[in-house]
Amino acid sequence: MTVAIVPSQEDAASQETASPEGTSHEGTPPGAGAAPTADAAALVAEDARDFGAYARTGGWAFGLKVARSVRPGGQSAGETPKISAKEFAELAGCSADRVMRYYKAWDKAADDGMVPHFEALSPGMDVELPDADIWLSYYSARSSALSQRGEAISEAAEAEGIRPTKALEVAENPTALRAAILADPGTAEAARKALMDRLDEDPALRTELVRDIVRTDDLKKAVAAEAKAGDRVEYVRQIVEKGQVKTPAGQMIDASAELREEAERHLSLIDELDDGEESGEWAREAYDTVRDLVAQTVQSDPELRVQERRAKFYSSLQKATKVFEELTFDDVDTAEDIRDIYEDDMVKRLEDLQQAIGACITALQSATVRPEADHDPRS
Repeated sequence: MTVAIVPSQEDAASQETASPEGTSHEGTPPGAGAAPTADAAALVAEDARDFGAYARTGGWAFGLKVARSVRPGGQSAGETPKISAKEFAELAGCSADRVMRYYKAWDKAADDGMVPHFEALSPGMDVELPDADIWLSYYSARSSALSQRGEAISEAAEAEGIRPTKALEVAENPTALRAAILADPGTAEAARKALMDRLDEDPALRTELVRDIVRTDDLKKAVAAEAKAGDRVEYVRQIVEKGQVKTPAGQMIDASAELREEAERHLSLIDELDDGEESGEWAREAYDTVRDLVAQTVQSDPELRVQERRAKFYSSLQKATKVFEELTFDDVDTAEDIRDIYEDDMVKRLEDLQQAIGACITALQSATVRPEADHDPRS
């Protein structure tokens, strides 16, 4: 801030007396050809001292002026010679908010033992001040930093290694933030990462994001595709890390050396992809390759092939059992109710199912009867 120094009437009169009558100073630069007076030297020295004090203490110098001149909250005008923040702001020609930012910065520093409390200060009192670089840890140039929300933003900014004022400026202008995200891929990526970091501690935000995805068809499809790709990559990764693989029928078998080597090769290619690179096609190729090798492993081993068929049949039987358990009329009270829901093809389809089940039972029962050729005629 530049402060204009107005000469007093005595100084003006002395200048007129010192000038010979009729002598003109027009066109003469200020101070040209004249030695500095004692008063001017004193003023220069005072400016130098003020500059040195600010260079050493920074905002503390102004904070002290507020702390020793503005009365603490709760004190009436009759209890102290200090004045209110509003009155101080009017005398200073600035806003009361600016004065209160200095006031609150001093208050926080006093709580930390860095400076005296307000009650220990009186107008004009000088005290030892902390170093200038400490001031910014207490003072914020933005009024929004004084709120709980602002404090949280400031703490997050400091944790990221940036100035709180930058983060507060962005938070105060969400429209500008939106424009930057829409226009710049880099800003959009930073926003995406920030949202992902916040999800764990913000269940409400997580719920809203899930709802947005569910309501958007393209996002639903994209999520399903990514989930499928993730499952396929995990299938390949388990072969490499655990040395086991699940067969199509659900059996867990030991992976051969060839299978593990092939799985590791595909997995290394997937892991080398950049963060933004599409992995779906790579995952599909890896999954199809190892599945073919698993199928070949099953077919090449007669005992394993039998186990696979047995497991597949049990799996189908379990699914069918669950479905048949639901084919009841437990929720129907009378025969009339059954007639209400009756359709001609119901009986036909049940009869077809009955025949299929009967054929399975007959085949299984026949397997328990030893052929005549297996019997020894001499027995």
